[in-house]
Amino acid sequence: MSTDTNTDSTRPTATDETTEPDTVVDDPVLEIRDANVTYSDGDTYVLEDVTVDIDRHEVLGIVGESGSGKSMFASALMDAVPDPGLLTGGIRYHPPDGETVDVLELSDEELRKFRWEQISMVFQGAMSSFNPTMEIGTHFTETLKSHDKHVSEGMEFARELLENLYLEPERVLNSYPHELSGGMQQRALIALSMVLDPEVLVMDEPTAALDLLMQRSILGLLEELRDEYDLTIIFITHDLPLVASLADRMAIIYAFQFAEIGERDAIIGDSAHPYTRALLNATPNLDAPLEEMQPIEGEGPAPVNVPSGCRYHPRCPLATEECRTVDPPFAPIDEASDHRTACHHWEEAREEIPLNFGEDAPDAASVDSPRPAAGSTVEDRAVAAGDQALLSLDDIEVHFEEQQGLLDRFRGDPDVVQAVDGIDLDIHEQDLVCLLGESGCGKTTLGKTMIGLQRPTGGTIEYRGHDIWEAKDGNADIPYDEVRQALQIIHQDPGSSLNPNRRIVDILSEPLHHTHPNIGRAERRSRMHSLLERVGMTPAGDFLDRYPHQLSGGEKQRVALARALLMNPDAILADEAISAVDVSLRIEIMDLMLELQSEFHTSFLFISHDLSNARYFAEHGDGRIAVMYLGEIVEIGSAERLIHDPRHPYTEVLRWATPNLDLDAMEADDPPIRDIDVPDPVDPPSGCRFHTRCPVAREACTRDDPELLDVDGGDGKAACFREDPDHEYWESEPLEGAVEHPEEFAER
Repeated sequence: MSTDTNTDSTRPTATDETTEPDTVVDDPVLEIRDANVTYSDGDTYVLEDVTVDIDRHEVLGIVGESGSGKSMFASALMDAVPDPGLLTGGIRYHPPDGETVDVLELSDEELRKFRWEQISMVFQGAMSSFNPTMEIGTHFTETLKSHDKHVSEGMEFARELLENLYLEPERVLNSYPHELSGGMQQRALIALSMVLDPEVLVMDEPTAALDLLMQRSILGLLEELRDEYDLTIIFITHDLPLVASLADRMAIIYAFQFAEIGERDAIIGDSAHPYTRALLNATPNLDAPLEEMQPIEGEGPAPVNVPSGCRYHPRCPLATEECRTVDPPFAPIDEASDHRTACHHWEEAREEIPLNFGEDAPDAASVDSPRPAAGSTVEDRAVAAGDQALLSLDDIEVHFEEQQGLLDRFRGDPDVVQAVDGIDLDIHEQDLVCLLGESGCGKTTLGKTMIGLQRPTGGTIEYRGHDIWEAKDGNADIPYDEVRQALQIIHQDPGSSLNPNRRIVDILSEPLHHTHPNIGRAERRSRMHSLLERVGMTPAGDFLDRYPHQLSGGEKQRVALARALLMNPDAILADEAISAVDVSLRIEIMDLMLELQSEFHTSFLFISHDLSNARYFAEHGDGRIAVMYLGEIVEIGSAERLIHDPRHPYTEVLRWATPNLDLDAMEADDPPIRDIDVPDPVDPPSGCRFHTRCPVAREACTRDDPELLDVDGGDGKAACFREDPDHEYWESEPLEGAVEHPEEFAER
């Protein structure tokens, strides 16, 4: 079927039956008209009345909370809605030359070819997208063969793609998926999705499992690939700042409908929908005043319980009777703009809901509570008072032997992974330490070692002056059960840490049996009821008899927090405890943890790969941020100092990698790093472990391992020779690719 695009007509609202667009589109590659996805014989909508044109060669960012319909939109574009879902409406694809394709009229065989050769998909989990029993190269050859492509020519193109993604083609093609890091897997999956040279690349949360540096690097690579191969990219994510640096346009989706769409700068700097503005204000970032970051109250509706009128009205501070009864049209804000929104009161939203960044941002000095001065953290005050540390790590090492196959055992000794290597750290009463670093740097291993879940291979770990592992072996004055009760953990994925076959009341009863074995059933239920209400789950009685699958992600995380607190712990390891919840809920969970820390007199070890989250948590709690790299702490200090005056080059890299809502700062500059990939922890670099990637590395860095030195003119310590003005570093030669004048790097 062939159609002509009428550039002078008006694009329909949700109630308009015409199928013509309303704005001038230079060259649309996809036209979506009144797309709906329904279940339960059409009674339940999981995508409703979506009408949008996607321009050729643009990057369209689709942003929304979990369960809002983002992934269903991606499936609809490829007519890949899972059974028994029903997709209706119109989806037309315009190839660069040839006739327009009606996607919903394609046969099964035509659709199979269309999905790889015209529109290709990159899924969230690279590891689950690869067959673990096949080498990466086999995935490429099988894909080429199944589409009747010339294999040798296709593999040459695959090698070109891998090189453009900063990978070594032969190494990657000859590896099994598990032999590659997460970032390498994701880049290999992008290359695989492009090996048939598609026009459109649909990316569904493609970087969600990666740390910030790899995310930012992949975004930069995608921009290069878009220009190199004339790609159209549809990037789906819940992380608004992440995609903002890449997108040309952005669409905000809420409760299965588009709430707003427009140019990137208009959505970030001049958004019109209350939900978009609330989402921007709920996003932790490095520049906004802490007190102005506010979570969005409530949660998005389930498909079976969609409110009448405007979908957002139960959470909207501007909602009126009209909002509760009349569904607003998805209409242009002005005639000359492609900026559209579905809100009755979009003009008031811009006035009544100021943004906490950019031109609308209040002066940080007038809003924030006074920042802690140097020497005012919990640790500094405890040291000054001569208080004993709650937990004390002395030269901790944790080395693992890699597992070997049967043949490998006859070839030599196993490789040793140096997960943690020589760390000293004290945590005091009601202290707060954020461990920050890339995936695989040793954060979780150090955290588990600190709370007695991992035995160190070197050094000692003491709880209130007692060696934890001597207590475990029965050689200390303190029972090991007391140590384990005092040191608790909240896992990254609350869903996998809660027994799916037990009700919440049974999950929470278990810790109470340990701490209060003699209280009766009624008293246990009363205590659980009170704590659930304290963590924001009201009415608590409605939750106690539910199973984990009946809770949202945020509710599961609250149950995990309540379970840890029922043990009356002295310290809690929060291992990426907010990374699995929506961006809009992260501030709410962190605020709750800080309130409960004060009430229960608990210390927190907070693990994160996100500097914005670490900044919010540490600065609000008078805590510290410890930056880890390849098993070592390379810098530690207050959030204020690390963000505004980082002294280690790796900290500066993390600062660069953190998404920013400042439009001027979004224009991506070159990363302050020489190599994207982290070295193998089995064979870490000699000298300073960061020297292979460091932009200011010199010959001296390859020989000596720097110690943590006090920062001149600030709090904390940094393990960098640049902190010592007399070190031979200053006289040695820069390494290949490093800047010749490191003082210029410090001024960036």
